[in-house]
Amino acid sequence: MAGPLDGVRVIDLTTMISGPLATMTLADQGAEVIKIEHPVGGDHSRQVADRRGGFAASFLNNNRGKRSVTLNLKDPRGVKAALKLCETADVFIQNFRPGVAERIGLGEGAVRAARPDIVYASIAGFGFEGEWAPKPVYDPLIQALSGLASVQGGGTRPRLVRTIVPDKVTALQASQAITAALFARERSGEGTHLRLSMLDTMVAFLWSSDMAGYTFVGDEAPEEKRDQAQSYVELIYETADGWMAVSAHTDSTWAGLCAAVDRPDWLTDPRFASVAAREINKPARLELTQQALLTDTTANWMERLPAHDVPCAPVLSRHEMCEHPQVIANGSVIETDHPQAGRLRQARPPAQFSTTPLDTPQPARRLGEDTRAVLADAGFDTASIDAMMADGVATEAQDSDR
Repeated sequence: MAGPLDGVRVIDLTTMISGPLATMTLADQGAEVIKIEHPVGGDHSRQVADRRGGFAASFLNNNRGKRSVTLNLKDPRGVKAALKLCETADVFIQNFRPGVAERIGLGEGAVRAARPDIVYASIAGFGFEGEWAPKPVYDPLIQALSGLASVQGGGTRPRLVRTIVPDKVTALQASQAITAALFARERSGEGTHLRLSMLDTMVAFLWSSDMAGYTFVGDEAPEEKRDQAQSYVELIYETADGWMAVSAHTDSTWAGLCAAVDRPDWLTDPRFASVAAREINKPARLELTQQALLTDTTANWMERLPAHDVPCAPVLSRHEMCEHPQVIANGSVIETDHPQAGRLRQARPPAQFSTTPLDTPQPARRLGEDTRAVLADAGFDTASIDAMMADGVATEAQDSDR
C-alpha cells in the first residue's frame, strides 16, 4: 500500500475504539497492520449492532486496511506465535489493562527480546500508576473524571458529549505519538516504550481551551468563575427556522456582526468595546446576538453574515452533512465495495500527502482471514499451523463466515 508509512509493520493487539482507530490511521497511511484477535468472537466491536454480511459497521469503520490473525494468547503457543511475528515488526501496540500484557508473556521485555528496536505502545484508561490504574474503563467514565462532562453540562446537570471523544482523541494522539517514536528511532536506532492514557489525553485536551482559570498559579480565578462552563449559546444559535453557529470574537468579525444584524449601537457600547470587554460581558453579548438571529431564517443569515465576513455555518444533520457541497468538494466521504458487507460509505483518510499519495483503503477482513498466510510468512510450516488450528490456538475464516 502506498503512503508515508509504507514498509512499517504494526502488530496490533488492541480492541474496541482507541487502539483500533489509532492503528487504522497508521494503516490508512500505508503501514501493514496485523490485527491479532481471540479465535472466539474476536474484537468486541465485531459483535455489536448495525450489521450486514456478517460485519458490524463499528468494526468496519475502525479496522479497515488490516490483516486479521487469530491467536489464543492464553495458550503458550499463541504467545510464541505473536512473539515470532514481532521479530519483523516496527510497532507493537496493546490496550490491555496495565499488567495484563506482562502476565501473559507479551510485556515490553518479552517483545523487545524478539525485536530490540521495536516501538512498544501501551494505551491505558486511567493511567499506569495509582489505585485507579487497574480499574475497567469506558469512554463515559473518562468524560466524567476528566471534567469534560462538567464542561459539557453548561453549569447545570453534567452531560456526556454524545460521541466518544476520549476514545477517539486518544486514538489520534496515539497514532501521532507512534509516528514520532518511529521518527526518533530513525535518528537514534533505538526503540521506546510509549505510554498513553485516555485520562491524560483528555486533561491535555481540555487544558488548551477550558482551564484558563487554573493556569496562573497563585492567581487562580474565583472558584465560581474558573469552573464556569462554556455557554451553549456561544456555540449554537436559534434562528427563525432552525439553528446555526456564529463566531464573532475578533474586532473585525464583531464589527461585521453588528453591521449584518443592523445594530451599529453595539460598536459604541462600552461593554463590547474590546476583546476583553466582550469576554467579560459574554452573557449580555450572547443574549443580544441570540435575539438578533431569531429575526431571520438560517438561509438568509447565511447570505447576510458572510457578506460582512462573519464566520458562520448551518447546523446539519448527519444526512445533510454527507450531501453538503463542501463535503462533496473535499471528497470527505467515499464509497467502496466490501466482498461480504457490500457497498460501504465511509470517511476517507483526512490527511493527504502530495509525494506519497494514499491508496484507496482496503476493507476490514473476516476474523482470521489472514492467519494461515501471516503465520506461513513468519516461518511456521503447514503442519505446525494445522496443529494450532486443530487445537483452537488459531483459526481461519470459513466460507460460512461470508
